[in-house]
Amino acid sequence: MKINRSMLIAIVLLLAMGGWFWYNSAGEPERKAPAKIETQEKALPTVVTRMVSAEPHAATIKLFGRSETSREVLVKAETAGSIISTPVAEGSRVRRGTIICRQDVNARQAMLDQAHAQLKSRQVDYEAAKKLVERGFASETQVLSAQAGLDAARAAVKQAEIELDNINIRAPFSGVYEKQIAELGDYLGPGQPCGQLIELDPLTIAIDLTENQLGMISIGQDAQIEMATGESVTGKVKLIESRANPTTRTFRAEISVPNKDLALKAGVTATVKLYGQDIQAHLVPGHILGLNTEGQIGIKYIDGDTVYFTAVETIDETSGGIWVTGLPSRAEIIVQGQDYVADGAKAEKTSETR
Repeated sequence: MKINRSMLIAIVLLLAMGGWFWYNSAGEPERKAPAKIETQEKALPTVVTRMVSAEPHAATIKLFGRSETSREVLVKAETAGSIISTPVAEGSRVRRGTIICRQDVNARQAMLDQAHAQLKSRQVDYEAAKKLVERGFASETQVLSAQAGLDAARAAVKQAEIELDNINIRAPFSGVYEKQIAELGDYLGPGQPCGQLIELDPLTIAIDLTENQLGMISIGQDAQIEMATGESVTGKVKLIESRANPTTRTFRAEISVPNKDLALKAGVTATVKLYGQDIQAHLVPGHILGLNTEGQIGIKYIDGDTVYFTAVETIDETSGGIWVTGLPSRAEIIVQGQDYVADGAKAEKTSETR
């Protein structure tokens, strides 16, 4: 069958339209829609702030020390002999001059008796020489010689009395008889110890001052002391050494504390507070202290919308907060949210409600 030209054109157009529809419905590759671009900026963190100003406040030095005896000695024998008596019990309070050990007398009493007899003889010789001179039968030289003999006899008596009394080993000062060293029957030579005596009134609190603290403390200054055993006492600085410990580079200082009833003991840990001159400082909450990347203790504050970190030094602690130095004279400190902002970061602020 012969196809005319018009029909051929119609068939071609029909096929072209069918192909176009097929291509658009099934054959065209899937096109992805362009991603939506976010234009909204991220919100700044919000912190809570408080405005603080510097005020005069006494610098407080808090140190840890230890209680010590004011002095302690080994009470030693001054003569030789065996111990025949120890009348004082360990731990007893004793007064100066109390006998704590007694040695045997041996020949000391006989020596004293002999010295007294010699003294009487010299006294008779002296009286006789005086009468002979008065009657003209002797010269003044004989009287002087008799006087010298008499004086020597008196000295011998005194020496024998001292030697006899040396058997009584006495406390050189009032204190506590801490330890019995020699027992009954022990033989002591001169210089050997009988017992140990300590003085607890006043008690000494020993502390170590750094080079920076040295200029803030002076002799006679008051100190508040908290003993580890619970007592709260007051003392006065009595000593600051002039030479530093070569190992620690610290200066030993001693505080004298009255201890009439001996309730305070030696060897106890003590917390000492010393107050220096007034300096400009800020009162801030203790919980806002933090560390920077270098390990410094400090506080974050905000100026405008920028967060800053500054290192601070604590000079006192009270029930209302801590006193620190290192902040600007007037500063808007961050009291909440400081853990979520870094030094140099931007933040929004809202004032603390109190």
